[in-house]
Amino acid sequence: MNNTPKITHPVPTGAFNIGGQNPLALIAGPCVIESEKITRDIAEKLKRITEDMGVPFIFKASYDKANRSSIQSFRGPGMTEGLKILQKIKTDLSLPILSDVHKEEEVEPAAEVLDVLQIPAFLCRQTDLLVKAASTGKPINVKKGQFMAPWDMKNVVNKLEESGSKNILLTERGATFGYNNLVVDMRSLVLMREYGYPVIFDSTHSLQQPGGQGTKSGGQREMIPDLARGAVAVGCDALFMEIHPDPDQALSDGPNMLKLDLLPELLEQLITLDQIVRGPLAGKATSKD
Repeated sequence: MNNTPKITHPVPTGAFNIGGQNPLALIAGPCVIESEKITRDIAEKLKRITEDMGVPFIFKASYDKANRSSIQSFRGPGMTEGLKILQKIKTDLSLPILSDVHKEEEVEPAAEVLDVLQIPAFLCRQTDLLVKAASTGKPINVKKGQFMAPWDMKNVVNKLEESGSKNILLTERGATFGYNNLVVDMRSLVLMREYGYPVIFDSTHSLQQPGGQGTKSGGQREMIPDLARGAVAVGCDALFMEIHPDPDQALSDGPNMLKLDLLPELLEQLITLDQIVRGPLAGKATSKD
């Protein structure tokens, strides 16, 4: 029996490809842009860690968190200011950038800065948003809705393909299980890979407890390493992690963010697992060219 993960269509994401025969990539950064300084500091540290370990890296931070538990929740600086900050980080640090788009009118200005457009889980069925994102020609990462079965994502893939996009990433982030709780079905990674595109595991939002603290979400960040190791063992093409130097002081999603200091040791484990799972397919990342 061949247990090697199915080879997916490689997707260009800046200076490297995700999927195909490429090694595990990391999409990481703070949940939201709290300030230009904090965001840049995190980006610099993540770049240093991933470069030292040879891990392909995309920096992630949201300029607006439209889906919040409370109207008082911190949302970020907004699109205009947020994209300016992300552009500076992209230029100064030579990093590919990913962020969420929530509305059709955000897509074109965001595409001028971002290397990857991300469709949030709650919006993964929004046809007009998907079509607009596809029209940019940018790679698109779609998070599977908490209410969606993995086989339902075939319809999402079809919408993007028929709108002209072939650079598609699919992310598993857990499924709703009762109230204020998510569970992860690792079969989703295998099933979504059958569509031919790279699969990503969101190892931090999968441990979110939506609305679990009344006016904000809770989480179980102590279990991030366990689920991340499990997903890599299954054979995901990349990991998505929200990371902060002090999650307890983070302005958004602190309970399910990884503490920055814990990343190097975890990455060592994940790289080893990825090489075991991929076997002879695990090699150096290839450029987008």
